[in-house]
Amino acid sequence: MSEPRISVVICVYTEDRWEDILAAVASVRAQSRPALETLLVVDHNEALLDRLTKEYKESPEGAAKVRVLANAGPRGLSAGRNTGIAASHGEVIAFLDDDAVAEREWLLHFAEAYDDPDVMAVGGRTMPIWASGRRPDWFPAEFDWVVGCTYKGLPEGLVRVRNVLGGNASFRREAFSVAGGFATGIGRDGDKRPLGCEETELCIRLTRAMPEAVLLIDDRAVIHHRVPEVRERFGYFRTRTYAEGLSKALVARSVGSDKGLESERRYTTRVLPAGVARGLRDAVLGRRGGAGRAGAIVAGVAAAAGGYVLGSVRVRRGGGSFRVAEISMPTPRDADGEGAAA
Repeated sequence: MSEPRISVVICVYTEDRWEDILAAVASVRAQSRPALETLLVVDHNEALLDRLTKEYKESPEGAAKVRVLANAGPRGLSAGRNTGIAASHGEVIAFLDDDAVAEREWLLHFAEAYDDPDVMAVGGRTMPIWASGRRPDWFPAEFDWVVGCTYKGLPEGLVRVRNVLGGNASFRREAFSVAGGFATGIGRDGDKRPLGCEETELCIRLTRAMPEAVLLIDDRAVIHHRVPEVRERFGYFRTRTYAEGLSKALVARSVGSDKGLESERRYTTRVLPAGVARGLRDAVLGRRGGAGRAGAIVAGVAAAAGGYVLGSVRVRRGGGSFRVAEISMPTPRDADGEGAAA
């Protein structure tokens, strides 16, 4: 089977990340396995839309082609991704965070996995770039998902998973035809609370609609994600873990608690206790940050549990509404708009 053509979608929302956005686009353009196109989807920010449109007005065709679009749905990451999906031309759609850069072989490793026709999604490994220059002593690697990165406890290599992580992921176009798009009402929404889990809900919905679907993570597909100083602080850690609990309650409502919390049960009963034990051991041995990491794990679990309980109550009372987008999926075509050859 020939390798699929890949469209890359980058959702953006603030001019504060201008240099990061340019770096993300440049990393896609530098891929050893070229992308068909890069789509920049701007989330209800006219000034940023105009600036990016001017920046890439003379964008050449081919792998370097950049298209700038306005989010056609409600404010938020899910609707932005859906806009990019609907406008894309590739057989595979990959997603890259606007404050991340991809290694040169990123798309190559994604493309290789799609040789298997049952593979519907492939994710990669996301490494943090700490604004302070190094990981805070107290910050446990088991909670790197708090800053959008691959966390300790995920399996290594090329492995089958329940869900991929949205900032470094790809989906076969067919997946969206079968399952619909990302659900709005779950995940990030402008400057509101840092929610998540939209990709988890989509992946579970996909495998329910297509039981034979295979979802993979290939940790050779690496991106590097910038972590701003504000996200290195314990206050953000606590807020983000609490928001994750709220999000998981919405996911459980959508797909049921069995699937919605399947991976989380192993994480909380095996990975996190081991992390606490390591932290306490390091504290006893006089190693920096050991007690802080153990305490942060306990605090993170408590905050997430509190968010889940409150979110579940809200769901039972009819709150926390969300909607699954139906996306018009045209036949894949070339980036210049011509139909693909048979």
